[in-house]
Amino acid sequence: MDTRTLTEKIVLNLVTNQEAVSVKEFPSDDENTTVIEVLVAEEDMGRVIGKSGKTAAAIRTLVQASSALHDNKYVKINFDKF
Repeated sequence: MDTRTLTEKIVLNLVTNQEAVSVKEFPSDDENTTVIEVLVAEEDMGRVIGKSGKTAAAIRTLVQASSALHDNKYVKINFDKF
């Protein structure tokens, strides 16, 4: 499973408004880095970020671990709201 799909599955299971989730992958200037942008509805932002950013950090850790097993690229995940 690629990093974008994994990120999307995790986020979709956290939010209440699943239709308002957008996950896109962008190439970076560095060939060993991938940037993933996650957009969610404003009311779901707290669920995705979590208390003190712990949920967002956990998502980043899971996706980075998956990337290390498959393509060994560094993954940056940016969370934002619509």
